Amino acid sequence: MTTEILINVAPRENRAALIENGVLTELFVERQSRRGIVSNLYKGRVQRVLPGMQAAFIDVGLERTAFLHAADIAAQNPESTLVAAPAAADIRTLVREGDDILVQVVKDPMGTKGARLTTFVALPSRLMVYMPRGDGIGVSARIEEEGERARLKALVGEAVPGGPVSGGYIVRTAAQGATIDQIREDIQYLGRLWQHVRERGLLAAAGDLVYEDLPLPTRILRDELARGVDRVLVDNGASHAAMLEFAASFMPGSRTSIELYSGPRPIFDLHGIEEEIGKALERNVSLKSGGHLVIDQTESMTTIDVNTGAFVGHRNLEDTIFRTNLEAAVAIARQLRLRNLGGIIIIDFIDMTDAAHRTQVLEALQRALAGDHAQTHIASVSSLGLVEMTRKRTRDSLEHLLCAACPSCEGRGFVRTPETVCHEIFREIVRQSRQFQSKELLILAHQNVIDRLLDDESAVLAELEHQIGRPIRLQVEALYGFDQYDVVLA
Repeated sequence: MTTEILINVAPRENRAALIENGVLTELFVERQSRRGIVSNLYKGRVQRVLPGMQAAFIDVGLERTAFLHAADIAAQNPESTLVAAPAAADIRTLVREGDDILVQVVKDPMGTKGARLTTFVALPSRLMVYMPRGDGIGVSARIEEEGERARLKALVGEAVPGGPVSGGYIVRTAAQGATIDQIREDIQYLGRLWQHVRERGLLAAAGDLVYEDLPLPTRILRDELARGVDRVLVDNGASHAAMLEFAASFMPGSRTSIELYSGPRPIFDLHGIEEEIGKALERNVSLKSGGHLVIDQTESMTTIDVNTGAFVGHRNLEDTIFRTNLEAAVAIARQLRLRNLGGIIIIDFIDMTDAAHRTQVLEALQRALAGDHAQTHIASVSSLGLVEMTRKRTRDSLEHLLCAACPSCEGRGFVRTPETVCHEIFREIVRQSRQFQSKELLILAHQNVIDRLLDDESAVLAELEHQIGRPIRLQVEALYGFDQYDVVLA
Protein backbone atom coordinates (compact mmCIF):
# COMPACT_ATOMS: atom_id res chain seq x y z
CA MET A 1 0.00 0.00 0.00
CA THR A 2 1.34 3.42 -0.97
CA THR A 3 0.71 6.27 1.45
CA GLU A 4 1.14 10.00 0.86
CA ILE A 5 0.47 13.11 2.90
CA LEU A 6 -0.50 16.33 1.13
CA ILE A 7 -0.25 19.55 3.16
CA ASN A 8 -1.92 22.76 2.02
CA VAL A 9 -0.78 25.89 3.89
CA ALA A 10 -2.91 29.06 3.59
CA PRO A 11 -2.74 32.37 5.50
CA ARG A 12 -5.40 31.40 8.05
CA GLU A 13 -5.92 27.69 7.46
CA ASN A 14 -3.70 24.59 7.25
CA ARG A 15 -4.99 21.30 5.87
CA ALA A 16 -3.40 17.87 5.63
CA ALA A 17 -4.76 14.92 3.65
CA LEU A 18 -3.73 11.31 4.25
CA ILE A 19 -3.86 9.40 0.95
CA GLU A 20 -3.77 5.59 0.88
CA ASN A 21 -3.55 3.94 -2.56
CA GLY A 22 -4.74 7.19 -4.15
CA VAL A 23 -7.84 7.41 -1.92
CA LEU A 24 -8.42 10.12 0.69
CA THR A 25 -8.80 8.38 4.06
CA GLU A 26 -8.26 11.13 6.62
CA LEU A 27 -8.37 14.92 6.65
CA PHE A 28 -6.93 17.32 9.24
CA VAL A 29 -7.99 20.98 9.29
CA GLU A 30 -6.47 23.64 11.53
CA ARG A 31 -7.72 27.24 11.44
CA GLN A 32 -6.29 30.21 13.30
CA SER A 33 -9.78 31.18 14.39
CA ARG A 34 -10.46 27.80 16.04
CA ARG A 35 -7.23 25.90 16.35
CA GLY A 36 -7.52 22.57 18.18
CA ILE A 37 -6.28 22.64 21.75
CA VAL A 38 -5.90 18.91 22.50
CA SER A 39 -2.60 18.28 24.37
CA ASN A 40 -2.30 21.96 25.38
CA LEU A 41 -1.43 22.59 29.04
CA TYR A 42 -3.09 25.42 30.99
CA LYS A 43 -2.90 26.88 34.46
CA GLY A 44 -6.56 26.50 35.45
CA ARG A 45 -8.61 27.79 38.35
CA VAL A 46 -11.40 25.73 39.87
CA GLN A 47 -14.68 27.63 39.43
CA ARG A 48 -17.22 25.10 40.70
CA VAL A 49 -17.07 21.70 42.35
CA LEU A 50 -20.07 19.44 41.79
CA PRO A 51 -20.07 16.46 44.20
CA GLY A 52 -23.16 14.99 42.57
CA MET A 53 -21.33 14.69 39.24
CA GLN A 54 -17.92 13.98 40.83
CA ALA A 55 -16.57 16.73 38.60
CA ALA A 56 -15.31 20.29 38.62
CA PHE A 57 -15.53 23.16 36.14
CA ILE A 58 -12.17 24.82 35.47
CA ASP A 59 -11.48 28.26 34.02
CA VAL A 60 -8.54 27.90 31.62
CA GLY A 61 -9.04 31.17 29.77
CA LEU A 62 -11.30 29.75 27.05
CA GLU A 63 -14.78 30.88 26.02
CA ARG A 64 -16.41 28.14 28.12
CA THR A 65 -15.27 26.59 31.36
CA ALA A 66 -13.69 23.16 30.94
CA PHE A 67 -14.75 19.87 32.57
CA LEU A 68 -12.55 17.82 34.92
CA HIS A 69 -13.81 14.50 36.30
CA ALA A 70 -12.59 13.10 39.61
CA ALA A 71 -11.09 10.07 37.83
CA ASP A 72 -8.83 12.46 35.88
CA ILE A 73 -7.43 14.20 38.94
CA ALA A 74 -4.07 13.00 40.18
CA ALA A 75 -3.63 12.82 43.96
CA GLN A 76 -0.76 15.28 44.41
CA ASN A 77 2.33 14.26 46.36
CA PRO A 78 4.61 17.28 46.86
CA GLU A 79 7.63 15.02 47.53
CA SER A 80 7.44 13.24 44.17
CA THR A 81 6.37 13.66 40.57
CA LEU A 82 4.72 10.25 40.72
CA VAL A 83 1.04 10.22 41.55
CA ALA A 84 -1.63 7.55 41.49
CA ALA A 85 -5.29 7.67 40.57
CA PRO A 86 -7.27 9.03 43.52
CA ALA A 87 -8.69 6.47 45.89
CA ALA A 88 -11.07 9.00 47.46
CA ALA A 89 -14.67 8.86 46.27
CA ASP A 90 -15.42 12.50 47.05
CA ILE A 91 -14.02 15.07 44.62
CA ARG A 92 -14.10 17.67 47.40
CA THR A 93 -11.09 15.96 48.95
CA LEU A 94 -9.12 16.51 45.71
CA VAL A 95 -9.92 20.08 44.64
CA ARG A 96 -11.65 23.12 46.10
CA GLU A 97 -13.12 26.22 44.51
CA GLY A 98 -10.40 28.80 43.91
CA ASP A 99 -7.57 26.24 43.62
CA ASP A 100 -5.04 26.72 40.81
CA ILE A 101 -4.19 23.51 38.98
CA LEU A 102 -2.09 22.45 35.97
CA VAL A 103 -4.36 20.66 33.48
CA GLN A 104 -4.09 19.19 30.00
CA VAL A 105 -6.81 19.15 27.35
CA VAL A 106 -7.85 15.67 26.19
CA LYS A 107 -10.94 16.70 24.20
CA ASP A 108 -11.61 19.89 22.27
CA PRO A 109 -14.74 21.93 23.08
CA MET A 110 -17.62 20.55 20.99
CA GLY A 111 -20.98 22.20 20.46
CA THR A 112 -22.13 23.63 23.77
CA LYS A 113 -19.69 21.50 25.78
CA GLY A 114 -16.43 22.81 27.14
CA ALA A 115 -13.07 21.07 26.82
CA ARG A 116 -12.39 17.84 28.75
CA LEU A 117 -9.34 18.01 31.04
CA THR A 118 -6.97 15.76 32.93
CA THR A 119 -4.15 16.34 35.40
CA PHE A 120 -2.35 13.18 34.22
CA VAL A 121 -0.01 15.08 31.89
CA ALA A 122 1.20 13.29 28.72
CA LEU A 123 4.01 14.87 26.67
CA PRO A 124 4.58 13.28 23.23
CA SER A 125 7.81 13.15 21.25
CA ARG A 126 8.72 11.32 18.10
CA LEU A 127 9.16 7.88 19.68
CA MET A 128 7.74 8.19 23.17
CA VAL A 129 4.97 9.60 25.30
CA TYR A 130 6.14 10.72 28.74
CA MET A 131 3.73 10.78 31.67
CA PRO A 132 5.58 12.51 34.52
CA ARG A 133 2.74 11.64 36.90
CA GLY A 134 2.46 8.07 35.76
CA ASP A 135 4.41 4.88 36.39
CA GLY A 136 5.84 1.99 34.39
CA ILE A 137 6.64 1.37 30.72
CA GLY A 138 4.06 0.51 28.07
CA VAL A 139 4.39 -0.33 24.39
CA SER A 140 1.94 0.56 21.63
CA ALA A 141 -0.45 -2.27 20.83
CA ARG A 142 0.37 -1.76 17.14
CA ILE A 143 3.80 -3.29 17.82
CA GLU A 144 2.68 -6.91 17.92
CA GLU A 145 5.95 -8.89 17.85
CA GLU A 146 6.68 -9.93 21.44
CA GLY A 147 10.46 -9.91 21.01
CA GLU A 148 10.42 -6.31 19.77
CA ARG A 149 8.11 -5.25 22.60
CA ALA A 150 10.45 -6.76 25.20
CA ARG A 151 13.51 -5.18 23.51
CA LEU A 152 11.95 -1.70 23.53
CA LYS A 153 10.92 -1.99 27.18
CA ALA A 154 14.47 -2.96 28.11
CA LEU A 155 15.92 -0.05 26.09
CA VAL A 156 13.67 2.47 27.84
CA GLY A 157 14.64 1.14 31.26
CA GLU A 158 18.31 1.35 30.29
CA ALA A 159 18.08 4.82 28.72
CA VAL A 160 16.34 6.58 31.61
CA PRO A 161 18.91 8.82 33.31
CA GLY A 162 19.60 8.11 36.96
CA GLY A 163 18.59 4.46 37.00
CA PRO A 164 14.97 3.57 37.89
CA VAL A 165 12.22 4.88 35.63
CA SER A 166 10.89 8.23 36.89
CA GLY A 167 7.35 8.68 35.67
CA GLY A 168 5.68 6.59 33.01
CA TYR A 169 6.58 6.02 29.36
CA ILE A 170 4.60 4.71 26.41
CA VAL A 171 6.64 3.56 23.43
CA ARG A 172 4.96 4.74 20.22
CA THR A 173 4.65 2.75 17.01
CA ALA A 174 7.33 4.95 15.44
CA ALA A 175 9.91 3.45 17.84
CA GLN A 176 9.81 0.04 16.16
CA GLY A 177 13.44 -0.80 15.29
CA ALA A 178 14.81 2.23 17.19
CA THR A 179 18.28 2.15 18.72
CA ILE A 180 19.29 2.90 22.31
CA ASP A 181 20.70 6.27 21.24
CA GLN A 182 17.42 7.31 19.59
CA ILE A 183 15.44 6.25 22.66
CA ARG A 184 17.85 8.11 24.96
CA GLU A 185 17.61 11.32 22.86
CA ASP A 186 13.81 11.25 23.08
CA ILE A 187 13.84 10.64 26.82
CA GLN A 188 16.31 13.49 27.39
CA TYR A 189 14.19 15.82 25.24
CA LEU A 190 11.03 14.90 27.17
CA GLY A 191 12.81 15.44 30.47
CA ARG A 192 13.86 18.96 29.40
CA LEU A 193 10.34 19.66 28.13
CA TRP A 194 8.73 18.60 31.43
CA GLN A 195 11.18 20.77 33.38
CA HIS A 196 10.27 23.71 31.15
CA VAL A 197 6.55 23.02 31.61
CA ARG A 198 6.89 22.81 35.41
CA GLU A 199 8.79 26.10 35.59
CA ARG A 200 6.30 27.91 33.37
CA GLY A 201 3.41 26.40 35.29
CA LEU A 202 4.71 27.79 38.57
CA LEU A 203 5.06 31.30 37.14
CA ALA A 204 1.83 31.33 35.09
CA ALA A 205 -1.34 33.07 36.19
CA ALA A 206 -4.74 31.34 36.17
CA GLY A 207 -6.02 31.01 32.61
CA ASP A 208 -2.54 31.15 31.01
CA LEU A 209 -1.42 28.76 28.29
CA VAL A 210 1.62 26.88 29.66
CA TYR A 211 2.43 24.58 26.72
CA GLU A 212 1.04 24.43 23.19
CA ASP A 213 1.20 21.46 20.85
CA LEU A 214 3.03 21.67 17.52
CA PRO A 215 1.35 23.32 14.49
CA LEU A 216 -0.34 20.97 12.03
CA PRO A 217 2.49 20.52 9.44
CA THR A 218 5.08 19.40 12.02
CA ARG A 219 2.51 17.57 14.15
CA ILE A 220 1.59 15.45 11.12
CA LEU A 221 5.26 14.48 10.75
CA ARG A 222 5.50 13.49 14.40
CA ASP A 223 2.28 11.46 14.44
CA GLU A 224 1.92 10.02 10.95
CA LEU A 225 5.29 9.66 9.23
CA ALA A 226 6.12 6.35 10.91
CA ARG A 227 3.00 4.67 9.55
CA GLY A 228 4.66 3.67 6.27
CA VAL A 229 4.29 7.08 4.61
CA ASP A 230 6.19 7.14 1.30
CA ARG A 231 6.07 10.87 0.57
CA VAL A 232 5.02 14.17 2.13
CA LEU A 233 4.20 17.09 -0.18
CA VAL A 234 3.79 20.63 1.19
CA ASP A 235 2.97 23.69 -0.91
CA ASN A 236 4.61 26.37 1.28
CA GLY A 237 8.33 27.13 1.41
CA ALA A 238 8.45 28.34 5.03
CA SER A 239 6.51 25.32 6.28
CA HIS A 240 8.72 23.02 4.18
CA ALA A 241 11.84 24.50 5.82
CA ALA A 242 10.33 24.13 9.31
CA MET A 243 9.40 20.51 8.58
CA LEU A 244 12.92 19.72 7.33
CA GLU A 245 14.39 21.26 10.49
CA PHE A 246 12.03 19.22 12.66
CA ALA A 247 12.86 16.05 10.74
CA ALA A 248 16.60 16.71 11.05
CA SER A 249 16.24 16.84 14.84
CA PHE A 250 13.84 13.94 15.39
CA MET A 251 13.74 11.76 12.25
CA PRO A 252 16.83 12.35 10.09
CA GLY A 253 16.13 9.30 7.97
CA SER A 254 12.83 10.79 6.77
CA ARG A 255 14.10 14.13 5.41
CA THR A 256 14.29 12.84 1.84
CA SER A 257 10.56 11.98 1.82
CA ILE A 258 9.53 15.60 2.59
CA GLU A 259 9.18 17.53 -0.67
CA LEU A 260 8.16 21.07 -1.62
CA TYR A 261 5.28 21.05 -4.11
CA SER A 262 5.52 23.78 -6.75
CA GLY A 263 3.22 22.42 -9.45
CA PRO A 264 0.80 24.69 -11.37
CA ARG A 265 -2.32 23.00 -9.97
CA PRO A 266 -3.39 23.52 -6.34
CA ILE A 267 -2.02 20.66 -4.27
CA PHE A 268 -5.48 19.49 -3.17
CA ASP A 269 -6.52 19.07 -6.79
CA LEU A 270 -4.19 16.06 -6.85
CA HIS A 271 -6.19 12.85 -6.30
CA GLY A 272 -9.40 14.98 -6.41
CA ILE A 273 -9.14 15.91 -2.72
CA GLU A 274 -11.41 18.97 -2.94
CA GLU A 275 -14.13 16.90 -4.61
CA GLU A 276 -13.79 14.18 -1.94
CA ILE A 277 -14.16 16.77 0.83
CA GLY A 278 -17.40 17.96 -0.78
CA LYS A 279 -18.71 14.38 -0.92
CA ALA A 280 -17.77 13.86 2.75
CA LEU A 281 -20.20 16.61 3.72
CA GLU A 282 -23.13 14.96 1.93
CA ARG A 283 -25.70 12.77 3.65
CA ASN A 284 -25.62 9.98 1.04
CA VAL A 285 -22.53 7.96 0.12
CA SER A 286 -22.67 5.96 -3.11
CA LEU A 287 -21.24 2.45 -3.26
CA LYS A 288 -19.63 1.06 -6.41
CA SER A 289 -22.20 -1.74 -6.60
CA GLY A 290 -25.06 0.74 -6.87
CA GLY A 291 -26.06 0.66 -3.20
CA HIS A 292 -25.59 3.61 -0.86
CA LEU A 293 -25.15 4.68 2.75
CA VAL A 294 -27.24 7.30 4.54
CA ILE A 295 -25.28 8.99 7.36
CA ASP A 296 -27.09 11.14 9.93
CA GLN A 297 -25.06 12.88 12.64
CA THR A 298 -26.94 14.04 15.74
CA GLU A 299 -25.94 15.39 19.14
CA SER A 300 -26.21 12.00 20.86
CA MET A 301 -25.10 9.55 18.16
CA THR A 302 -24.44 8.88 14.49
CA THR A 303 -26.68 6.51 12.54
CA ILE A 304 -25.67 4.80 9.29
CA ASP A 305 -28.24 3.06 7.12
CA VAL A 306 -27.21 0.64 4.36
CA ASN A 307 -29.40 0.33 1.24
CA THR A 308 -29.08 -1.88 -1.85
CA GLY A 309 -30.25 0.95 -4.12
CA ALA A 310 -29.80 0.00 -7.77
CA PHE A 311 -27.78 -3.15 -7.03
CA VAL A 312 -29.80 -6.24 -8.05
CA GLY A 313 -27.06 -8.89 -7.86
CA HIS A 314 -26.58 -11.92 -10.02
CA ARG A 315 -27.67 -14.95 -7.96
CA ASN A 316 -30.33 -14.43 -5.30
CA LEU A 317 -31.56 -11.87 -2.79
CA GLU A 318 -29.44 -13.14 0.12
CA ASP A 319 -26.27 -12.97 -2.01
CA THR A 320 -27.15 -9.43 -3.15
CA ILE A 321 -27.64 -8.29 0.44
CA PHE A 322 -24.44 -10.01 1.62
CA ARG A 323 -22.28 -8.40 -1.08
CA THR A 324 -23.79 -4.97 -0.44
CA ASN A 325 -23.14 -5.27 3.30
CA LEU A 326 -19.54 -6.37 2.72
CA GLU A 327 -18.88 -3.36 0.51
CA ALA A 328 -20.68 -1.09 2.99
CA ALA A 329 -18.50 -2.30 5.90
CA VAL A 330 -15.34 -1.10 4.15
CA ALA A 331 -16.97 2.17 3.08
CA ILE A 332 -18.27 2.83 6.62
CA ALA A 333 -14.78 2.43 8.13
CA ARG A 334 -13.40 4.96 5.63
CA GLN A 335 -16.22 7.44 6.23
CA LEU A 336 -15.74 7.28 10.00
CA ARG A 337 -12.10 8.33 9.59
CA LEU A 338 -12.70 10.85 6.83
CA ARG A 339 -15.61 12.58 8.58
CA ASN A 340 -14.00 12.05 12.01
CA LEU A 341 -17.23 10.71 13.46
CA GLY A 342 -17.04 9.75 17.12
CA GLY A 343 -19.13 8.71 20.09
CA ILE A 344 -21.94 6.18 19.73
CA ILE A 345 -22.44 4.88 16.18
CA ILE A 346 -25.39 2.69 15.15
CA ILE A 347 -25.12 0.82 11.83
CA ASP A 348 -28.23 -0.64 10.22
CA PHE A 349 -26.93 -3.25 7.79
CA ILE A 350 -29.47 -4.86 5.49
CA ASP A 351 -31.05 -7.84 7.29
CA MET A 352 -29.29 -11.15 6.57
CA THR A 353 -30.85 -14.53 7.33
CA ASP A 354 -27.59 -16.48 7.10
CA ALA A 355 -25.65 -16.35 10.42
CA ALA A 356 -22.35 -17.00 8.61
CA HIS A 357 -22.94 -13.93 6.44
CA ARG A 358 -23.58 -11.78 9.52
CA THR A 359 -20.32 -12.98 11.07
CA GLN A 360 -18.35 -12.28 7.88
CA VAL A 361 -19.75 -8.74 7.62
CA LEU A 362 -18.77 -7.96 11.24
CA GLU A 363 -15.29 -9.39 10.62
CA ALA A 364 -14.97 -7.25 7.47
CA LEU A 365 -15.91 -4.17 9.50
CA GLN A 366 -13.33 -5.02 12.18
CA ARG A 367 -10.59 -5.53 9.57
CA ALA A 368 -11.44 -2.22 7.90
CA LEU A 369 -11.32 -0.43 11.27
CA ALA A 370 -7.90 -1.92 12.12
CA GLY A 371 -6.12 0.95 10.36
CA ASP A 372 -8.06 3.62 12.25
CA HIS A 373 -5.87 5.71 14.57
CA ALA A 374 -8.82 6.44 16.86
CA GLN A 375 -9.84 3.77 19.34
CA THR A 376 -12.91 1.83 18.17
CA HIS A 377 -15.01 -0.83 19.85
CA ILE A 378 -17.79 -2.90 18.31
CA ALA A 379 -20.10 -3.68 21.22
CA SER A 380 -22.64 -6.12 19.85
CA VAL A 381 -25.48 -6.74 17.45
CA SER A 382 -28.72 -5.62 19.10
CA SER A 383 -31.94 -7.59 19.17
CA LEU A 384 -33.15 -5.41 16.28
CA GLY A 385 -30.16 -6.41 14.13
CA LEU A 386 -28.31 -3.12 14.59
CA VAL A 387 -24.53 -3.03 14.99
CA GLU A 388 -23.55 -0.90 17.98
CA MET A 389 -20.04 0.56 18.15
CA THR A 390 -18.09 3.46 19.59
CA ARG A 391 -15.22 5.53 18.22
CA LYS A 392 -13.15 7.77 20.44
CA ARG A 393 -13.95 11.43 19.83
CA THR A 394 -11.26 14.00 20.62
CA ARG A 395 -12.05 16.79 18.13
CA ASP A 396 -14.93 18.13 16.08
CA SER A 397 -16.22 16.14 13.14
CA LEU A 398 -15.60 17.42 9.61
CA GLU A 399 -19.23 18.56 9.38
CA HIS A 400 -19.07 20.55 12.62
CA LEU A 401 -15.74 22.06 11.60
CA LEU A 402 -16.64 23.15 8.07
CA CYS A 403 -20.41 23.72 8.27
CA ALA A 404 -22.98 25.68 10.26
CA ALA A 405 -26.70 25.12 10.83
CA CYS A 406 -28.88 26.09 7.86
CA PRO A 407 -30.35 29.57 8.49
CA SER A 408 -33.60 28.53 6.82
CA CYS A 409 -34.30 25.41 8.88
CA GLU A 410 -32.02 26.30 11.86
CA GLY A 411 -30.42 22.87 11.76
CA ARG A 412 -33.65 20.86 11.82
CA GLY A 413 -33.07 19.51 8.34
CA PHE A 414 -36.54 20.49 7.08
CA VAL A 415 -38.70 23.58 6.47
CA ARG A 416 -42.46 24.09 6.60
CA THR A 417 -44.30 23.63 3.32
CA PRO A 418 -45.83 26.61 1.47
CA GLU A 419 -49.28 25.29 2.40
CA THR A 420 -48.40 25.28 6.11
CA VAL A 421 -46.97 28.80 5.88
CA CYS A 422 -50.15 30.04 4.12
CA HIS A 423 -52.33 28.75 6.97
CA GLU A 424 -50.03 30.44 9.50
CA ILE A 425 -50.39 33.69 7.54
CA PHE A 426 -54.19 33.40 7.58
CA ARG A 427 -54.18 33.01 11.36
CA GLU A 428 -51.82 35.97 11.75
CA ILE A 429 -54.05 38.14 9.52
CA VAL A 430 -57.05 37.44 11.75
CA ARG A 431 -54.99 38.09 14.90
CA GLN A 432 -53.59 41.40 13.60
CA SER A 433 -56.93 42.68 12.28
CA ARG A 434 -58.63 42.14 15.64
CA GLN A 435 -55.93 43.88 17.65
CA PHE A 436 -54.95 46.84 15.47
CA GLN A 437 -56.59 49.30 13.11
CA SER A 438 -55.09 49.81 9.63
CA LYS A 439 -56.05 50.70 6.07
CA GLU A 440 -54.64 47.49 4.62
CA LEU A 441 -52.39 44.53 5.38
CA LEU A 442 -49.15 43.75 3.53
CA ILE A 443 -47.90 40.14 3.36
CA LEU A 444 -44.12 39.69 2.84
CA ALA A 445 -43.07 36.12 2.03
CA HIS A 446 -40.98 33.83 -0.18
CA GLN A 447 -41.90 33.50 -3.88
CA ASN A 448 -43.26 29.94 -3.39
CA VAL A 449 -45.64 31.13 -0.66
CA ILE A 450 -46.86 34.12 -2.65
CA ASP A 451 -47.47 31.89 -5.67
CA ARG A 452 -49.63 29.56 -3.58
CA LEU A 453 -51.59 32.47 -2.08
CA LEU A 454 -52.36 33.73 -5.62
CA ASP A 455 -53.24 30.29 -6.90
CA ASP A 456 -54.55 27.51 -4.62
CA GLU A 457 -55.38 29.79 -1.68
CA SER A 458 -56.82 32.75 -3.63
CA ALA A 459 -60.41 31.94 -2.62
CA VAL A 460 -59.46 31.80 1.07
CA LEU A 461 -57.58 35.09 0.73
CA ALA A 462 -60.61 36.79 -0.87
CA GLU A 463 -62.87 35.49 1.91
CA LEU A 464 -60.45 36.87 4.54
CA GLU A 465 -60.45 40.31 2.88
CA HIS A 466 -64.25 40.35 3.08
CA GLN A 467 -64.19 39.15 6.71
CA ILE A 468 -61.76 41.79 8.02
CA GLY A 469 -63.04 44.57 5.75
CA ARG A 470 -59.58 45.57 4.54
CA PRO A 471 -57.57 44.86 1.40
CA ILE A 472 -54.62 42.43 1.61
CA ARG A 473 -51.55 43.12 -0.51
CA LEU A 474 -48.88 40.54 -1.37
CA GLN A 475 -45.18 41.20 -1.91
CA VAL A 476 -42.33 38.79 -2.70
CA GLU A 477 -39.32 39.22 -0.41
CA ALA A 478 -36.27 37.72 -2.16
CA LEU A 479 -34.16 37.54 1.01
CA TYR A 480 -36.74 35.57 3.02
CA GLY A 481 -36.38 31.85 3.62
CA PHE A 482 -38.95 29.31 2.47
CA ASP A 483 -40.98 29.48 5.69
CA GLN A 484 -40.30 33.08 6.71
CA TYR A 485 -43.05 35.69 6.45
CA ASP A 486 -44.31 38.98 7.93
CA VAL A 487 -47.78 40.55 8.17
CA VAL A 488 -47.34 44.35 8.10
CA LEU A 489 -50.04 46.89 8.98
CA ALA A 490 -50.25 49.74 6.46
